[in-house]
Amino acid sequence: MHSLSQEIQGFSKARLKKQCTHVTTVTGRKLLERRGGDGGEGEVEVEELKEGGGYGFVEDNSLDLRVGVVRPFLLLASQDAAHDIDTLQRHKVSHVLNVAYGVTNLFPDQLIYKTLQILDLPDTDITSYLGECSSFIDQAQEQGGVVLVHCNAGVSRSSSIVIGYLMLREGLSFNDAYGKVKLARPSTRPNPGFYQQLQTYKP
Repeated sequence: MHSLSQEIQGFSKARLKKQCTHVTTVTGRKLLERRGGDGGEGEVEVEELKEGGGYGFVEDNSLDLRVGVVRPFLLLASQDAAHDIDTLQRHKVSHVLNVAYGVTNLFPDQLIYKTLQILDLPDTDITSYLGECSSFIDQAQEQGGVVLVHCNAGVSRSSSIVIGYLMLREGLSFNDAYGKVKLARPSTRPNPGFYQQLQTYKP
């Protein structure tokens, strides 16, 4: 198990994000200035942004409000969607299964929450949470509700829970369950440990 101090020590300067500055010129041209990640006087690259063009590498800073519809009553998303009341209302979300670590539930008066603080580490036993999570999803379905499952990015933990749910409740094979979840949310990518656990999971 990684301790926080080990993680902090292991964080190298090279992993620091490059600094990006958005600049709009007097004539309305939009430029993006990039500096090296070392914070020094490294080279500055300037790129002109086209209207509506994707920024690619700065995508992390934009909200990810995409919601994957796995089943009519079962949605998969990131914490951004879980924190956006318009998105939640648009998808008629009534229940939220929060499997992130340290992410707060913003609308306790309006929605039914269940929180399990799961660490996104390969040696976390993700399958040990499937029974409890599936019962909550069943509860939402029985009440005619819609449950949104989320972690931080909606990529590893929450997708693993949804894949496990399909295996446990619908009897799907790992490949079928993974395929269905990936189709609903293309950014789905369980960490290698979760992937392996689910592959060998026998409900």
